[in-house]
Amino acid sequence: MRNEDASLIELDATAAVAAMSRGEVSAERYANALLAQAHRLESLNAFRTLDAQQVLEAARAHDIARAGGRPCGALHGLPIPVKDSVDTASLPTSNGTRALRDFRPLDDAAVLKPLLAHGAIVMGKTNLHELSRGYTSNNGAFGAVRNPHNVDHVPGGSSGGSGAAVAARIAPLAVAEDTLGSIRVPASMCGIAGFRPSYGRYSGQGIMALTLDKFDQVGPLARSVADLTLFDSVVTGDFSSMATRLPGDVRLGVAPDLLGGLDSEVERVIHQALQRLREAGVSIVDVKLPASAQHALTAASIIIGYENMLSMSKYLREQATGISFEQLLDQMSPNLKIFYQTTAPPGHEVYEVALRQRDALRADMQGFFAEQRIDALAFPPILVPPPPLGDNFELEVAGERMPIRKVMGRNTALGSVASLASLVLPAGTVRGLPVGMEFAAVTGADRQLLAVGRVLEGILGRLAAPALSCER
Repeated sequence: MRNEDASLIELDATAAVAAMSRGEVSAERYANALLAQAHRLESLNAFRTLDAQQVLEAARAHDIARAGGRPCGALHGLPIPVKDSVDTASLPTSNGTRALRDFRPLDDAAVLKPLLAHGAIVMGKTNLHELSRGYTSNNGAFGAVRNPHNVDHVPGGSSGGSGAAVAARIAPLAVAEDTLGSIRVPASMCGIAGFRPSYGRYSGQGIMALTLDKFDQVGPLARSVADLTLFDSVVTGDFSSMATRLPGDVRLGVAPDLLGGLDSEVERVIHQALQRLREAGVSIVDVKLPASAQHALTAASIIIGYENMLSMSKYLREQATGISFEQLLDQMSPNLKIFYQTTAPPGHEVYEVALRQRDALRADMQGFFAEQRIDALAFPPILVPPPPLGDNFELEVAGERMPIRKVMGRNTALGSVASLASLVLPAGTVRGLPVGMEFAAVTGADRQLLAVGRVLEGILGRLAAPALSCER
């Protein structure tokens, strides 16, 4: 790659769009630089499908439109990788499973329409944990996604391909989706920024959800809070100026329930990051979570377990896939197939209890934020650094073997069940592997959280590009 093209792949989305809109670099040249990086790093297995010719044709069309005097959109010429559980009319949407590998949706997911209307280009479909049912992106049908910071480790899941693509400088901004951590876990493990908005802020139409309108939320992965804000503005139509915040204006809460039981190195990184924030003037206060928070992971697991097959069957039917859930099951990878065959959905009474727990937690957290007068809770989304490649059904944390669901879901469940706005930023590294910190704010405070995120990002900094050792 030429030096000038190498500098292009380091641009944030905001800077890249500005350069293309001003005519300083053509959309075609920028797309070529990203596609070359994707080609060099094919062994990351970040993409399920990537049609380079389609991307270049779209980029040329944007260049022609700009030269003809057409106004440039807020995402003019920007290639954006899209998680392969988000419908695209221009490319197949496999949801990471064999039975749907050639499924071509009739329409784009609702969240993509404003992106495309503002000049974005679908760069390709990113690999994921099969059917979004896991945290490693060790896809049994299409192969494991690798972490760009160390290719022998997982990038997190289920949106692992989107996370790996952004961290590896294949694209500055990607579409992901989060039910119980699937944006926040890859953001943490790949050393990038991730945003799970309050539930319902972005439409879920055209996405294979794991629940029936409960937790599943599309959101962006990027390398800067500015790019997360740009994504939010385009999808919501809110381009209003954000309030300027200073470190001394920010008040964060830390709860022992979310900071205990960590891997010792993760604990060290988190406490050092909190200390940097204190030294910069951010107020860090101890808080006690409502008692209902202890039920978050259990309630989430029960609700997902009860609704999962119903929700997937609904998607298969409404999207006219021509595939039944039984056919989907028949072609699943062995580990996931065995899970569905041997795990009975929870009973209805248990499910109803979980729904009441969810409602109680949502109400309690609204009162909690008002009472504590904090901008956000601060905590690690996951308890360990990125584990080695593999299914990792259990992981060791502080000398104790735990199911991966608890390791990855204990802390992320709070945001999902309480419908909090959640932002993840890099906090540091453990042996070269990223560790992130989640900042969770009250429902509806999405723009305020992004404004706070800019302040926090300025203090915590960003991780350098990974020293990739997997080039072709």
